[in-house]
Amino acid sequence: MKVKIINHSSNTLPSYETIGSAGMDLRANLTATIELKPMERALVPTGLFMELTCGFEAQIRPRSGMAVKKGLTILNTPGTIDSDYRGEIKVIVINLSNETQIIEHGERVAQMVISKFEQINWEAVDELQETSRGAGGFGSTGVK
Repeated sequence: MKVKIINHSSNTLPSYETIGSAGMDLRANLTATIELKPMERALVPTGLFMELTCGFEAQIRPRSGMAVKKGLTILNTPGTIDSDYRGEIKVIVINLSNETQIIEHGERVAQMVISKFEQINWEAVDELQETSRGAGGFGSTGVK
């Protein structure tokens, strides 16, 4: 599938690093470094704009390397970019570490996964089909 993309950054386009990769790394498009103190968050621009086909979304997810090495992760994760959005892709980064962290231009700040989805139509009913689980929620299927 081909997706139209505009790149207003000096970074290369996102790409799959290995044949088995589900996500493509997104890089920061910055004119100055971002300094994040503990528990601070920032909206990091990528310089990317895209046109997804209807029925697809882009999910913005954290990178495990940034989480373990710097304590940085992504808020509102996974973030969803709808197929009719045409604005710049930006990433909400938060510093969960106890130290100030720096984000530099070109740094890989998140990963993007393209996923197919379906829209549904609701059918209002008075009863739902019974299952063995029933209304059991949080932790109800776990071993005690």
